[in-house]
Amino acid sequence: MDIRFATEEDAPALLEIYGQYIDSPITFETSLPSLEDFRWRIREFSRDYPYLVSVQDGRITGYAYAHRAFTRDAYRFDAETTIYLSRDSQHSGTGPMLYAKLLDYLRRMNVVNAYALVTEPNRQSIYFHQRMGFRAFATFQDSGYKLDRWISVIWLVKVLNPREGRPAEIRSIRDVLAEEA
Repeated sequence: MDIRFATEEDAPALLEIYGQYIDSPITFETSLPSLEDFRWRIREFSRDYPYLVSVQDGRITGYAYAHRAFTRDAYRFDAETTIYLSRDSQHSGTGPMLYAKLLDYLRRMNVVNAYALVTEPNRQSIYFHQRMGFRAFATFQDSGYKLDRWISVIWLVKVLNPREGRPAEIRSIRDVLAEEA
C-alpha cells in the first residue's frame, strides 16, 4: 500500500468512498456533495494541511485529512481530523497507517491538539481512535438530526506536541514538505 497526497483528480474515487457513508449516521451530510464540491474541498484543505490517500493495486482505498478546527486565532494550534475507508479496506491495516501518517505531519506542523468528531453509534471509529492514542473528552448530546433520529457526537483529542509554555508557531504542510526536499 502507498500513501500519497490527494489531488483534485482523486475526487471521483474519494466521492465514491464517501458515498458509502452518506445514508448512515457516520456523516452529518444528508446528500452526496457534487464532484466539483469535492474537488474544492481537496484544493481548500490541502492548501495548508495534509490531505492523504491510500492506494493499493492502483486503487484508492481510503483518505484522511485535517483542517483548522476553529476560526479564532488562539485556536490555531488545533486541527480537526477525518478519515474514510472503502468498506472493503476496513480491518486491513490501512486506517492505522493512513492516520499515523496524517498525525505525524500534523505533529511536524506544530499542531498541539488533534481532534476527531465521531457520531454515535460508531463504536468501531471510537475504538480506532482510542487505539491511535485519542481520548474522549466530551459528548455533544443529540446535536444532529438525520435518518429520523437525533445523533450525538463524541469529541476525542490527541495531544501531538507539548502544552507547556509557548508553543512553536504553526507551519503549513508546504513548509514541512519543503524541509523534506
